[in-house]
Amino acid sequence: MGNDSEFSISDWNKAKDEVKNILIGVARRKGRIAYSELAAQIQAISIEAHDFRMAKILGEVSTEEEEAGRGMLSVIVVHKSSDMQPGHGFFELAESLGKDTSDILACWVSEFNRVHDYWANRA
Repeated sequence: MGNDSEFSISDWNKAKDEVKNILIGVARRKGRIAYSELAAQIQAISIEAHDFRMAKILGEVSTEEEEAGRGMLSVIVVHKSSDMQPGHGFFELAESLGKDTSDILACWVSEFNRVHDYWANRA
């Protein structure tokens, strides 16, 4: 899968692995993380919280995790202020993966709990 950026495939994949590992650690603690906090922890590439590539990397991670039966891992990445929920792109991806997004709050809570329940039991 191409990364549509100046990053090499190798660096992109390293960053994706970092993102996945960071998010698994947060999920094991039944926590959540702000986009900006996640961006600051990625070492393989330099990426900002509002960069379109952040949405892309989170989308790839969530799609892979959903296909593996572990839920949309990026559900725990949220806005730092205001609604403290994932961005609009999360819900677009959820819908494309067959989730019911007619009530986005219910969709978010359901997926949030699914991911936490999966990873908290595998600490």
